[in-house]
Amino acid sequence: MTKLLPLVVSIACCAAWPLARAQTPALNPMPDGSRDMYVGLGAQSMPRYDGADSRKVSALPVIQVEWSNGLFISGMRAGMHLSDSPSFEYGPLLAVLPGRDDSGTDGGAAGVTELNSLILTSPIEKQRLARGQGLAGMDEVRTRVQAGGFANYYLTPQWRITATALYGSGRERDGARLELGVQRLAATLGERHHVSLGAGLTVVNRKDNETWFGVTREEAARTFYNPYQPGGGLKDAHLDARWTWAWTPSWILTSNLQAKRLLGSADKSPLVERSTNLTVSTAIAYRF
Repeated sequence: MTKLLPLVVSIACCAAWPLARAQTPALNPMPDGSRDMYVGLGAQSMPRYDGADSRKVSALPVIQVEWSNGLFISGMRAGMHLSDSPSFEYGPLLAVLPGRDDSGTDGGAAGVTELNSLILTSPIEKQRLARGQGLAGMDEVRTRVQAGGFANYYLTPQWRITATALYGSGRERDGARLELGVQRLAATLGERHHVSLGAGLTVVNRKDNETWFGVTREEAARTFYNPYQPGGGLKDAHLDARWTWAWTPSWILTSNLQAKRLLGSADKSPLVERSTNLTVSTAIAYRF
């Protein structure tokens, strides 16, 4: 269990899935037929959407389950460990990616659409009016399931390199993502406190970026945004810090801080109001 503790809670919820990256739990050898399960609830403060300047606070369900056969559920991801090697982990992975609507906008879409149909604006005026519009008038992106796999290599018992490849994130489910990272596990502060650190990059294909950061001609006609077609490549870089306090063998308090910077053509999107953002969360979980 010592290997699992710093990763014991991978935080995720409906609004947070794109930003709070659920970690793949380390393989936890257990007697046949047994399992480890943590369930809890907390709160999270995050941008209203990827690249938004405004924020929201929401409830944060927490779940992580591991079975002795290698199956696991971690936040909104589920997979299976296929390797028995202590230094190399790999296996298939499924991940739920939430949809996106205009709930992040500060103003109503009806007023914007009416104004856009009555006047002709210059490019400079159009950019000015677009500021603060958020996602009003943009197409809804529906929730979908991504499929792929993960691989983790341990440089030492405390340091590991992680890679996750997932397909299905685009509007037509043709988007692909590659998440690369390095993690420092189980830095112990006293008997009950543990700190984990991480850093990573996300690489996406063109279809993924077009879905989340592009503006089609139809969307431009309904909004004050200019049409925009981003390409593939680096999407973001992030730093993570997690503190876990196990005040009893069954109860833990876990808090997470993530700083993310949008990169490349995603950062140049007219939808992006702030390139760098923070996500902060804290939750209490119980081990069954």
